[in-house]
Amino acid sequence: MQNLQPVLPQQITTPNPFDSEKYKRTTFTQWQEAADAWDRFGPEIRAWLGPATLEMLDMAGVSHGQRVLDLAAGAGDQTLQIAERVGPGGHVLATDLSPAILAHASTNARAQGHFNVETRTMDGENLELPNESFDVVVSRVGLIYFPNQLKALQGMHRVLVPGGRVAAMVYSSADKNGFFSIPVGIIRRRAALGPPLPGQPGPFSLGSPEAITRLFETAGFQKVEVRVVAAPLCLASADACMQFERESFGALHQMLSGLDDAARADAWQEIHVALRQFETPTGFRGPCEMILAVGTK
Repeated sequence: MQNLQPVLPQQITTPNPFDSEKYKRTTFTQWQEAADAWDRFGPEIRAWLGPATLEMLDMAGVSHGQRVLDLAAGAGDQTLQIAERVGPGGHVLATDLSPAILAHASTNARAQGHFNVETRTMDGENLELPNESFDVVVSRVGLIYFPNQLKALQGMHRVLVPGGRVAAMVYSSADKNGFFSIPVGIIRRRAALGPPLPGQPGPFSLGSPEAITRLFETAGFQKVEVRVVAAPLCLASADACMQFERESFGALHQMLSGLDDAARADAWQEIHVALRQFETPTGFRGPCEMILAVGTK
């Protein structure tokens, strides 16, 4: 990995206790603002995460006629893949904290003829749903951002029928996800954020098979199966990756919120330079590794 141009050191103060309610409010705002961009990048997201999503759905046994809950569904790319699996005789409920991004999920489902999809704005940690009402619960790159991941999984366990499964996709460790971890590191340094607190949500908060297995088992799931899969982000150039992350990655905007406009611009410029290390003669290939985890009630 290339050496980056150093910036002047900044004092890192002792972090304040994590405020989960403030975090949720900020998350809500960021995804409300990034909703249109995330939807616009739908084809790129499908190319990036689509194959791993299909493997996750295979692991969870998603099939015709099932009722599936899709938590933190976003613009609904994986919702469409689930809807295809369960068919007209099945049902998919897509939920998200942000109504703006969820509106895209509804529009996309209708546009592709998936009338078995329902959308509902909902906090993934507080599921306002009946007990034992779903065959499968899916969360693609969503569980890592819940402030109380155990509570979220316990809620998923409650709404599953006996023998039902929960399936989650999360990033593995930061060193295997340079396209994302390098921007995160740059922003943390420039914003003097310090390392994440133990138990704090974030992209790499469940970055090992052992960590997610332990969490699933603590939540009451059995027969936990975990797979690690490569999911490189392939785009035309580092410029394209920069645009993708700058316009639609709510987590990065959340971390940048304490900087002024000039400091944010400087951070993005450093990120842009750093991302160029992943350019190849055939285009940008950002390192990305995902963990797929499935547990049974």
